[in-house]
Amino acid sequence: MENNQNSWSSKLGFILASAGSAIGLGAIWKFPYVAGTSGGGAFLLIFILFTLLVGLPLLLAEFIIGRKTQKDAVESYKELAPGSLWHLIGRLGIVTCFILLSFYSVVGGWIIIYIFKGITGELSKNTDYANLFGQTIADPFLVLVSQLIFIIITIIVVAKGVSSGIEKASRFMMPALFIIFLILIVRSVTLPGAMEGIEFFLKPDLSHIKAETVLFAMGQSFFSLSVGVSVMVTYSAYLSKKENMVQSAVSVTLLNVSVAILAGFAIFPAVFSFGLSPDAGPMLLFNVLPSVFHQMPFGIVFLLAFLILFLFATLTSAFSMLEILVSVLSKGDARKRRIFAWAGGIAIFLFGIPAALSYGVLQHVTIFNLSIFDASDYLVSNILMPIGAFLIAVFVPLKIPKDELFAELKEGSKLKRKWFAVWLLLIRYVAPVVIIIVFLDVIGVFKSLNL
Repeated sequence: MENNQNSWSSKLGFILASAGSAIGLGAIWKFPYVAGTSGGGAFLLIFILFTLLVGLPLLLAEFIIGRKTQKDAVESYKELAPGSLWHLIGRLGIVTCFILLSFYSVVGGWIIIYIFKGITGELSKNTDYANLFGQTIADPFLVLVSQLIFIIITIIVVAKGVSSGIEKASRFMMPALFIIFLILIVRSVTLPGAMEGIEFFLKPDLSHIKAETVLFAMGQSFFSLSVGVSVMVTYSAYLSKKENMVQSAVSVTLLNVSVAILAGFAIFPAVFSFGLSPDAGPMLLFNVLPSVFHQMPFGIVFLLAFLILFLFATLTSAFSMLEILVSVLSKGDARKRRIFAWAGGIAIFLFGIPAALSYGVLQHVTIFNLSIFDASDYLVSNILMPIGAFLIAVFVPLKIPKDELFAELKEGSKLKRKWFAVWLLLIRYVAPVVIIIVFLDVIGVFKSLNL
């Protein structure tokens, strides 16, 4: 990582970019609907607990691998475990991010379409949002063009490098995201009947805590920090040894949890205010929320603000997914970076075409009873990411000596031995057990689908 272009100019830039990687569909789209279907406050409580006990330790583990070696997601494992197959963890991360961005960019394209429809007034005129969304995602030309636009934006930013591209974009997008969120929250919580939504979101109802609620919370906390795909190995490789890595990890975690909570405050009060269901599922953003905003004064303005916020969050995550591929291929060479950013981005777009068309011309094509889009999501979220995270949790305490782990975490910080011991306990025992439990639940789903 010798090129200055390939390093963070400041710790703040690193934190904002890392938080941007973590804050995406998981925090703004998936969290509200999973919370809505899993008991609101009860889910939130368990989610926060597992984010601190599982997500944060795994995030620090990836930070250690990257900053200790200062190398990409494949070479870092080779350096720490030479002559072994542990480097396959990095390669698994690349494959996972490649597949993930191929369908993630489809949703990014949908958001771009909706922003355009909002600007042209189509969202204001059409109140049958379920039908509008169905027609939109079934239009092959529209979804492919919007997906390509999303990918091109991602390519342009990543091609510029770490400090000139990703960091600059994140420095603008992340603060803008929080500002828009706060505006939406003020509007949402001042609606008549909003308190019912706030109570649903914040007040834990223990009767809603079931085995399924716990499993959903574990899965959500686990995926919400971008751990398991070595993205954070890649980002931390650009981090100076002088920076406080522990503080950075805690900051990223708190920012991620904060955005999930802000999403709940922006959505649930408005949903309850207009008598809609909080358990609308994945279509909450495109079906329910336009209905909510349509009934507000200046609703289209707030809807556009939310869509722009959602686009920013989706893009900052996309940057990290493409970066892991580009960093491995370019090996820190700025001249090669631009070439591989475009080549990798276009390859991801082409690979994602079937997912983009899976609600239209390819809607009858299924994989284990799932659409191509849903099958891709299932493969990444429920199989590849848990495997990657489990291997990282095993790798770090197994292949890096205890004293070296402490020395790396203490570098730039004032970490005490007792807190190091807590982290080591969590990464060595708690995280692997939680991941296995989530994975066993996946196997149960496999059986229910007759896979």
